[in-house]
Amino acid sequence: MMKNSLLLLVFLFVAGFGFSQKPAAKTETVVILTSAECDECKERIEGALNYTKGVKFAELDVPSRKLTVKFKNDVITLEEIKKQISALGYNADEVLADPAAYEKLPACCKAGGMEH
Repeated sequence: MMKNSLLLLVFLFVAGFGFSQKPAAKTETVVILTSAECDECKERIEGALNYTKGVKFAELDVPSRKLTVKFKNDVITLEEIKKQISALGYNADEVLADPAAYEKLPACCKAGGMEH
């Protein structure tokens, strides 16, 4: 009887511990339309995001201006990612580029920059 009681107690403890754990972080992958113009933009955006806590992967396709970002949504939000892109001087979907950051970009990174 004592052995069964001890076994039941161990089972309940293990089961309770398993249910009390936080669910695993959900990883999301999104595509953000940016205002990037060139390879310098690509380096700047990928460089910043790939060293951001919670971002697992960021890759910009320059011709389409589409940025693919894979991130842990319990560490960073999509809105925070877009704000970070804006702070670099680029539009990120509906979030417009920070004007002061945009002014600091090289000419090739500004609207129509590849035409210069």
